[in-house]
Amino acid sequence: MNVSSIVVKTTAEHLQKVMDIINTYELCEVHFCDPDGRIVATIEGESISEQMDRMKIIQSIPFVFSANLSYSYCEDELAKSLEEIEGHKPSFALD
Repeated sequence: MNVSSIVVKTTAEHLQKVMDIINTYELCEVHFCDPDGRIVATIEGESISEQMDRMKIIQSIPFVFSANLSYSYCEDELAKSLEEIEGHKPSFALD
């Protein structure tokens, strides 16, 4: 599973409407907002491509000025990196 956090910017007057729309999309959820129109949401997906497609949809919501990736976690990439680290351990022990 992949999870990304995005920061969405809209106007204060359209804040609730934009949050409601984001929350209607499957695997998208608003976690924080401020009165100035900034929204922090997460997007989940099976792949980074799937997450980027969802972010593009959010970018196209009326009154959204921007939606930018803030953080991304990819479980498969982490597992692959850990396997590579395990495969490159020195064969001697340091005391």
